[in-house]
Amino acid sequence: MATDQRPRMGILFHLAQAARLVFWLLLIGGLVLAGLAVLATSSSREATERLRSSVIERFQAERKSRVIALIHRQESQSILGVQVSSSIDIEDSEAVLRAIRLTPAEQPIDMILHTPGGLVLAAEQIAMALADHKGKVTVFVPHFAMSGGTLIAMAAQEIVMDRNAVLGPVDPQIGGVAASSILKVVEIKKGLANDETLILADMAAKARVQVASFVADLLERRLPRKQAEQLAVVMSEGRWTHDFPITVASAKQLGFPVTTDMPRVVYELMDMYPQVRGQRPSVLYVPVRSPGPAPRDDGGMRSPAPLPAPSPSLPTPAPKVPVQ
Repeated sequence: MATDQRPRMGILFHLAQAARLVFWLLLIGGLVLAGLAVLATSSSREATERLRSSVIERFQAERKSRVIALIHRQESQSILGVQVSSSIDIEDSEAVLRAIRLTPAEQPIDMILHTPGGLVLAAEQIAMALADHKGKVTVFVPHFAMSGGTLIAMAAQEIVMDRNAVLGPVDPQIGGVAASSILKVVEIKKGLANDETLILADMAAKARVQVASFVADLLERRLPRKQAEQLAVVMSEGRWTHDFPITVASAKQLGFPVTTDMPRVVYELMDMYPQVRGQRPSVLYVPVRSPGPAPRDDGGMRSPAPLPAPSPSLPTPAPKVPVQ
């Protein structure tokens, strides 16, 4: 029996060695493939960045302006298969403010905006810097500029929108909930609201005042004070849901300096920010553009029903506190 076990043990030993070898070969092969994929992605990203820069440089040469692109693709970032939203943050405001500082005072600034919004503080910093710039500021909205994006757009002397693009309300959100809704809950519950809700309501009231006051000061640069205050209240008081689309026609009715003569180069730049890959596309079409007639300045839409009359004045001012 001892002589029979030795050959079997030898075979098992060699099989184990072979398995270890295969494991290490597969591991090394996987690491090599991952490294090649990273290099290919990096190379592709650099090539894309060069193409984007060339388009921006061409746009700047055509308009003799400083072009700043603030483009957030919510679908373009993924961590372990989980989609990560992209929005306006402090890094964005630092970069935009740096670009504005490097721009000569009299040189026009053209900003291309595609964003769902983001941090109030960052959006306000960008808006203030644009409003203080002496040269003409034009904001281009090829698809949407919601919330903080609309706040930035209000600092411009001209807002150029695609005829199907939209802006949005700038009502503050507390912990992801509309400030106006928190105040409404307290109004309905009256003395039944708990301490946490009352604290949130206090923050919500202050946040509404802060945003409305900021927007009024921003709009006063091009509108009479009373009209600026009325429009600030309309945009910030929470009469609509936070994702309510303000169309071209509605924006004009509200008094925004909107036109629809969108340059083709803006669409070219947007094409260089593709949707996430590796999934089956839900929209298919033949990407051939015909010149066609120029879009109408009225956005090609009928005027909407009259918007509700704005509140007569800003809310009573309150001390400023940080708003998330």
